[in-house]
Amino acid sequence: MLNLERLRTLDALSRHGSVSGAAEGLHVTTSAVSQQMAKLEREVGQQLLAKNGRGVRLTDAGLLLADHAARILSQVELAQADLEAQRGQVVGELRLAAFPTAVRGLFPVVLRALRAEHPALRVRTRELEPEFGINAVIRGDMDLAVVLDWYNKPLPVPEGLARAVILDDPVDVALPEDHPLVGRDEIDLEELADEPWVAWPEGEFCHEWLIYTLRAKGIEPHIAHRAGEHHTQLALVAAGLGVCIAPRLGRDPMPAGVRTVPVRHRVQRTVYAVWRADADRRPSIRAAVEALGAAGSACGA
Repeated sequence: MLNLERLRTLDALSRHGSVSGAAEGLHVTTSAVSQQMAKLEREVGQQLLAKNGRGVRLTDAGLLLADHAARILSQVELAQADLEAQRGQVVGELRLAAFPTAVRGLFPVVLRALRAEHPALRVRTRELEPEFGINAVIRGDMDLAVVLDWYNKPLPVPEGLARAVILDDPVDVALPEDHPLVGRDEIDLEELADEPWVAWPEGEFCHEWLIYTLRAKGIEPHIAHRAGEHHTQLALVAAGLGVCIAPRLGRDPMPAGVRTVPVRHRVQRTVYAVWRADADRRPSIRAAVEALGAAGSACGA
């Protein structure tokens, strides 16, 4: 009889590609992963791992069993979801991820509502950029992730995930308070062609969107400063060091020395939740989506 936890370890190894990655995803030590795999190899009577430089790789037998393990674990999740749905109770553990401004702008309200309405539900949260949040849901490390699309650049969402829109988040431009464009009702991005920009770190989805959007308008942006946190970006703007994009979700309180101006032709991003479709019937997922939707409607973004 194959042990379910050992199959879960093999599945994590297959998805993460390393013992350390599997250990992090399973929240155990690397030695625990190695011990589980050694026991699984004894159970099946075949070698499942082989050395690959300083790491390991799955053998042909390991790849074959990992494929079965993924299907078995998916069926187990379906069974758990059906049992929860049949019982109709919002209980157990729920793991939520979101990008930084959604954590700040939505999670305090959402977590307070879930605790008040479903005291038997244990919620754990983690801050993850959108692409990492989606990958964590696919791997099974998180149950639900809050992610975003830009109006002109959607985030790729693989098959097998369900989604629900939470809110549309309008975007303004943040300027130093003494900037000559402060006080305007609207602004065109082309008017900022020669400005130094404060942007997200290179490689992040929002950074790629900014470069893509400005270049589409014929602007080769001068990125003077990079910071992952919106409030850090706004602090740099307040110091007169550049301009930045300022989505409205989770940005208050605004620092002194910064003024925002709406972008003409409405620039916005859509915030939505994603979760594995095979967990769609879990009452805890449905409760979280409902709480997120209520928070999105109430936040006024």
